[in-house]
Amino acid sequence: MAANSRQAGSPVNAYPVVIGANHKSASLTLRDALFMADAAVPAFLESLRAAGLSQAMVISTCDRTEVVTAECAVDEVAEIITSRFAETAGVSASDLSGQLYLLEGEEALEHLFAVATSLDSLVLGEPQVLGQVKASHRLGRDAGMMGQALEHIMQAAFAVAKRVRFETTIGESAVSIAAAAVQVAHEVHGDLGRCRALMIGAGEISELVAAKLKEAKLGGMTIADTVNSRAEAMARRFECHVASLDALAAALPDADIVLGAIGRGSYLVTAEMVEGALKRRRYRPVFLIDAAMPGDIDPAVEKLDGVFLYDLNDLERIALEGRERRQAAAAKARAIVREEVAAFGRGKAAEAAVPALSALRRRFEEVRAEVLADHPRASAEEVTRRLVNRLLHAPSEALRDIAAESAEAGPETATPQGPQDETAAVEGLLERLFDLDIAPGDGRDGGDPEEKSE
Repeated sequence: MAANSRQAGSPVNAYPVVIGANHKSASLTLRDALFMADAAVPAFLESLRAAGLSQAMVISTCDRTEVVTAECAVDEVAEIITSRFAETAGVSASDLSGQLYLLEGEEALEHLFAVATSLDSLVLGEPQVLGQVKASHRLGRDAGMMGQALEHIMQAAFAVAKRVRFETTIGESAVSIAAAAVQVAHEVHGDLGRCRALMIGAGEISELVAAKLKEAKLGGMTIADTVNSRAEAMARRFECHVASLDALAAALPDADIVLGAIGRGSYLVTAEMVEGALKRRRYRPVFLIDAAMPGDIDPAVEKLDGVFLYDLNDLERIALEGRERRQAAAAKARAIVREEVAAFGRGKAAEAAVPALSALRRRFEEVRAEVLADHPRASAEEVTRRLVNRLLHAPSEALRDIAAESAEAGPETATPQGPQDETAAVEGLLERLFDLDIAPGDGRDGGDPEEKSE
């Protein structure tokens, strides 16, 4: 079926389907090309709707861009979304090969729960990501793309994130790293009201540190990123300035605090750049934080007088949140995610039984009405006896038919799927459904004679 031939209202999935690229699967260049500011998401969702998708949302951050949907035709949906991703990035679909992931079923649900709980972030426990996921959900809802199935999935993700936040200390780890950065900044510079910060990268760790610096009454801030719209969005939130990456050398002399959080694979801040900045600063000290993987700041800068270079592990040690404690919290959070994935599956299985139970209830009500209509003057004892007989009539006939087929087949032809096995399976199901204890020889009289009078 062609991608544009899907019909609106196609069957939906009980589990999510996730297609996207993140810091583990794709290059920074591709992630930057796929990034969508909030203003661009409605048009992207509309293009998915035009292609036939009825439920979808987009999560787009510096670490990832992925589409979450609840459509059933997974291969077809993957083709549609990959095509739209290629258009967004300005590349061919073949260029995305090997850099996109396609997840479905429990694997997709566990991934989504991990994203919402920040277990899939560069900085474990980073609290900003849940807000980003909620903003993505809101954009999907505003676009009319949050159908019942996808809404149910996302509410489950939010519930898991809340549970992880309250039952583990994983969120404290990320916040304490940012707090440690501010603590060191105070030790290096004293009053931060006279200081300026240069944030290279507009991702989660930058937002964390920026928020803590603002709380500490930082004098000013400038943000630079590989994607200008991302830098501008963060600058609006923190009411600060934007610089281009090409202008880093010019921005460094005014920066008392420098955070590198891009991870492009080459040093954005070199020893030569810092040495030149120090001269222009008259060797006033500089506090640099390299939070990127791979690093953004040349380690050689640490040899320069007046330079204080820290990475995330250094800040972790200062915050007394050692790796073991952090990993223990993450392990507990992952266990919660697995529990909730299993619980989600049990809930869906229970929902699957609802139609059968509803049909059974309707049938019983129909039979009750028929008995009352046929015997309007009968006593309660007679009505209830006739009701029981009539309710048992169809299952009694079915059981006799199964037993007869078993007898005709004979023991020598019995198979694991044969009539004899079916008889035992039905009896076992009846025992479980109605709390019975079926003993050999029960009911040899063929049942209540009144049944035949019905």
